[in-house]
Amino acid sequence: MVGNLKTTLRYYGISPWEIEVLYGFLNSHFTVIQEEIDSDDDDFVSSLDIEIPLPFNEGFFQWFDFKRWEKIKAVLKEMKRRRGKGNALKIRINFSGSPRIVFVIDIEDRQWFDNAIEKIDFVLELLPYHLDPAKTPSKITEIAYKFDSESIRWRLSTARSRDIKFEFRGNSWKEIT
Repeated sequence: MVGNLKTTLRYYGISPWEIEVLYGFLNSHFTVIQEEIDSDDDDFVSSLDIEIPLPFNEGFFQWFDFKRWEKIKAVLKEMKRRRGKGNALKIRINFSGSPRIVFVIDIEDRQWFDNAIEKIDFVLELLPYHLDPAKTPSKITEIAYKFDSESIRWRLSTARSRDIKFEFRGNSWKEIT
C-alpha cells in the first residue's frame, strides 16, 4: 500500500533535520514527496503543509498507528519550541476525503500551539455532528478547522464548495463574498 499512497510535505523555513524526522515517520506508510517552496505568508518565518491522502477518521489512526501519530505531534510541537514566541510557525494538515478536512495551526503562544496539536484527534468525536448534511452548506468539498485559544478547542472555520466559500460564525455557516 505504501507505493500507492503519496503524501506531500510543502514547506519553507523548516530545517533539514525536522523534515528528515517527519519523512522517517511518514515513509513507512506513504511515498513522501518533499517540496521546498518560497514564503507565501510574510507573517510566518516557517510554514509546513502536510497532505495526507486518506480521510480523517478512526480508520486512519488505526492504520497509521496511534504511536506513530503521537511521534509526529511531538515533532510539530518541537518545531514550535525551537522557534520561540510569536508567529514563527504555521502548519496545515490536510486530510483527503469528501469533504477534505484541514487543520490550520498558527497560534503565537507555544502552550496553546501544543494544546492545539494534542487535540486534533478529539475532532474525530465531533465530525459526524459537524458534517451533518442538515447543518452544512450543500456540495462542500473542504472544511477547515482553527484552534480557538479562548475556548481551548478546535472550531469550524471555513468551508468551500466548487464556487463558494463559507465562514462559520455564531452557530451557522455564512457565505463569504
